[in-house]
Amino acid sequence: MRRPVAWVVAVVLFVEALGVGALNWFLGIVVDRQDMSLAGLDPDVMSVSSKVGGVVFGAYFALCGLVALLVALRDRAPAGFGRVLLISAAVVHALLGAFAWGLVGWTAFLFMVVVFALIVLVLMTYDGQGAPAKPAEAPSAGDGDGSADGGSPVTPPPAPTTP
Repeated sequence: MRRPVAWVVAVVLFVEALGVGALNWFLGIVVDRQDMSLAGLDPDVMSVSSKVGGVVFGAYFALCGLVALLVALRDRAPAGFGRVLLISAAVVHALLGAFAWGLVGWTAFLFMVVVFALIVLVLMTYDGQGAPAKPAEAPSAGDGDGSADGGSPVTPPPAPTTP
């Protein structure tokens, strides 16, 4: 189940990267064509900053999608910077979901929560995979070694010697 979830997360993050980038680019074009000022800000600065923000956030989500894709291809847990990226993407989606509930509506909130849950599921299903498995050592209580709990026998301390 781990690999298909990682594939889904990778595809969703790539689509989201394209969507966020395209939306911000479109908003930058709209601001540029309106040629109106918002609270005294220069329209050209607002247009360029919207486009730059779209490129930056699109690249961020694409990089997170690349990490999820590598997890799916290798079937190994993300390590180091990739793990930090996926954790940060989960936090971003949780915060965006909280804002989306009040600003956009419950459908955007639901989408953000589903993406958040998928990212957390990828992180949790691969958690602890790299640790070697410990051999099962569960001797029975009456295995004849003289101990009551099935562990090693208790030896008394040596008797003190008198001079």
